Amino acid sequence: MKRGSGTVRLQLPSTMSTTYFYDWQKKSDAPGRVTFKPGTGGLPKIEIETACCSAEIYLQGAHVTKFQKTGEESLLFMSEASRFETGHPIRGGVPVIFPWFGPREGHDSHGFARNHTWEIWEITSLPNGGVRVQFRLPDCPELSAYPALHLNYSVTVGETLICELTVTNRSADRGLEFEDCLHTYLRVSDISRASIAGLGGGRFIDKVDGMAAKTQNVSVLKIGEETDRVYGDSPNSVELIDESLRRKIRVDKSGGLSTVVWNPWVEKSKRLTDFGDDEYQRMVCIESGNIAQNRVSLPPGQSSALKLKLISNAL
Repeated sequence: MKRGSGTVRLQLPSTMSTTYFYDWQKKSDAPGRVTFKPGTGGLPKIEIETACCSAEIYLQGAHVTKFQKTGEESLLFMSEASRFETGHPIRGGVPVIFPWFGPREGHDSHGFARNHTWEIWEITSLPNGGVRVQFRLPDCPELSAYPALHLNYSVTVGETLICELTVTNRSADRGLEFEDCLHTYLRVSDISRASIAGLGGGRFIDKVDGMAAKTQNVSVLKIGEETDRVYGDSPNSVELIDESLRRKIRVDKSGGLSTVVWNPWVEKSKRLTDFGDDEYQRMVCIESGNIAQNRVSLPPGQSSALKLKLISNAL
């Protein structure tokens, strides 16, 4: 463990225990700012408190489940029906999707990264009062099907939430092809009074309508039915405007060319076992990644970084 200059670096053992977390907590340079504890279902998590916000990250999936600025509603939606079980995805927050997006026959939907426990590599107290936590995915059986790679993930908590997924192809002679996505669930007070700006004129695949290719002909998107759209070649920022909360959330991204908008609406909500029947009214996913025609082809020795930044302001 490295200490000093506001930085604590550690490598967690492959088998982690609550006792280990509490022992490390006592040695930390920043007591009270980063707390290790068992979360729902006994899954290990860390809680972060700064002067301007609070956050929560589960080690399973390196999954951010909370980001809330002081005096405001949480930016992230979490389903009350979510399963917090080892090896099962968490519903809500910011799931890390890798190395494929959507279903794949014989495999878990959205890849395997969100179902494994990640290691914490470094915790840094930042000069502006924020905290950065860096994770890495340890060896797991699913990686054997791919060229040698490193998967690192950084979460920075402060006035904004910044998440960055970095994939490095460590192979000397094999290329690496993958899809990735930061599958962000955003909280709204009332979906009927929310709108999405920044996608006007964009081409998208409508997964609700048999994968039909379409163009969004309106400048502002309103959600009034089941929606599952994959916008290709869509690198620009997107804004969620919430009239009820009098809040605007800007979703900035870099290193990502795809945007996904998803809301299950009435019937699909009832079919999802880890999602409440009426929770579609309080959420919308605006996801950032590289999907379908934007999938990444990474040459040997190269890295690719997908970065998401959530910024909230009052209307």
